[in-house]
This record gives sequence, C-alpha cells and structure tokens, in this order.
Amino acid sequence: MHSKTLFRALYYTLGMLILALGLTLNTKTGLGVSPIISLPYCVSEVFSLNFGNTTLVAYCVFVAIQFALRGKNARLYDLLQIPLSLVFTRVLNLYSVVFDVHFAHLWQNLLLLAVAIVCTGVGAAMTLDMKLVPNPGDGIVQALAEFFHRETGLTKNLFDLLNVTLTFLLGLATGRFLCGIGIGTLLGVLGVGRVIAVFNKLCKETIVRQAGIA
Repeated sequence: MHSKTLFRALYYTLGMLILALGLTLNTKTGLGVSPIISLPYCVSEVFSLNFGNTTLVAYCVFVAIQFALRGKNARLYDLLQIPLSLVFTRVLNLYSVVFDVHFAHLWQNLLLLAVAIVCTGVGAAMTLDMKLVPNPGDGIVQALAEFFHRETGLTKNLFDLLNVTLTFLLGLATGRFLCGIGIGTLLGVLGVGRVIAVFNKLCKETIVRQAGIA
C-alpha cells in the first residue's frame, strides 16, 4: 500500500476511534453528555431504549439532511455514512462497557470531561480532514458549513447549541428536566468546536500532507 494511502487510512481510523472515545467518556462524567448525542441519549433514557440504536437513528436523519442541503450536488458516497454509523455505534456500546468509570469527586469528573472534549474535537477534526466518509454527526456540520459558507468550528458550535435546545425541549415535554444536559454539555458546546479549530491550525497542514490530500 502506498505510504500516503496508509497514512490516510490510519488517521481516519484513529480519528473515528478517538471520537467514539470522547463521546463515551462524556456520558461517564455525570455532568451531561456531548451535545451532538444529547438528543438520542435523552430519547434512550426517556423511552428505555438502547443508546447505540437511538444514536444510529439520529445519524440516519443527519445523512438525510445532508442530501437535502446539497440537493443535486449530493454525493452518493455519503450513503456510506449509514453502514459506518452501524459500526460506529457498536463501538460506542463497546466503549461504554470497557470504560465503565464513575468518579465520586467533582474535580475528577471535570478532568474526565476535559479529556472527553479534547478527544471529541480531535477525532472529529482528523476524520473530516481525511476527506473520506465522515461520521454523520460531523458530516452534517460539514454540509451546513458549506451551505451557509461558514467556518467548520463555528458551525459545530451552533449545531451543538441546536441539539442541546432540542434535548432540553424533549426533556421538558416528558418530565425529564435537563435529561442528559449539564455543565458538561454546555462546556462541550463551547469546547469541541474550538478544539477542532485549534487542532486544524496546529496539525491539519501536516497530516493532510502526509495523507497526500491536496
């Protein structure tokens, strides 16, 4: 295999694994889950459904929205996000079992939250930079950024805020006030987009060159 192709596959796979780790660790802090999965998490809690499965459904909706935004410029290979979602959500379920951590002290959970936010941002940036099949949560951010001609990090912040708002409304409507939402969710809204921006500023040029991406 060509070295550049190997680098591209390596960065892409590593990015997905880091992203899944970040999302999982966020659910373990007890401070609220990552904004991008807050709605499927709340649905799973309210209706006693499997978290991985509700996330899969949400990701399929994200793919549909991407096609709607791009219209006749839609890319058929974006449909590959659906089987990718199936694998990704199984990794989420696996990580949830493997990383079964529960800290008693607030400072420990805040430290875990910081690690989760960094992992989520770095993983998202790496997968997007490789320009292969994105995770649907990142693919929809990319599609929105292109549609509205905005920077990816800012678009991520705004999309996260939308997800948190919908989650809040669902929790309010079902009597599960602040279901899945906490200080960790709000910090995630601010933090993940900024981590993406900082990572791209520091590392994007290097990794895309190694991966042979123009």
